[in-house]
Amino acid sequence: MTKTLALAVVIISLGAAAAAQPDLAIVEDSLPAINAGEEFHVTLHAKGGTPSYRWEVVNGDLPKGITLSHDGVLSGRPTKGGPMDITIRVTDSTSPPREAEKSFHVTIGASLVLDWLDAPKVNNDRIDGSVKVSNGSKDTFDLTVVIVAVATDTDRATAIGYQHFPLKPGTTDFKIPFGLSMPNGSYIIHADAIAEIEAKNSILRQRLQTPQALQVTVGP
Repeated sequence: MTKTLALAVVIISLGAAAAAQPDLAIVEDSLPAINAGEEFHVTLHAKGGTPSYRWEVVNGDLPKGITLSHDGVLSGRPTKGGPMDITIRVTDSTSPPREAEKSFHVTIGASLVLDWLDAPKVNNDRIDGSVKVSNGSKDTFDLTVVIVAVATDTDRATAIGYQHFPLKPGTTDFKIPFGLSMPNGSYIIHADAIAEIEAKNSILRQRLQTPQALQVTVGP
């Protein structure tokens, strides 16, 4: 066999192998139920093409608290309920790479929602404010809400609010005030809500944090 004929055979063989390779596709047709405040972890899968695969969101925005890793892990703890409309792309390792896309729609359930009602503020030597909590599920929550002021220079945390009570299904925007006199200093305010559903052995959690430190300055 001449070198030219041998080279032609190799090229034809490689072309046939590439043509026989199955098309790249995303396996999942839908995503599982997602609830605000509840941690979840979903691994996406692809078929066809040549592993390894790289994943990314190419249309739409992931809600706050949710991320998609490059290896196809969709995970997080969403902070609010509402629709999530995204298009995900997977790319394989061929050269040039193959790619496939699929769109997903999920309505994130508003199970546990925590938000500022009155944003934390300084009044003389006090830091005051309030949060609101909602239960959009069909279960009663054993709810604990803790608000702490963390000193920026020492990381010392001081509780300035605490509530522990059952939160009934369908409750919306339940007000929880907080406040305490604090020594001079700079403070970041954290609010943490933990809802336990004993019947389901489930825990929901939401967190808030002030974007900037609050400064308490009293006296000369």
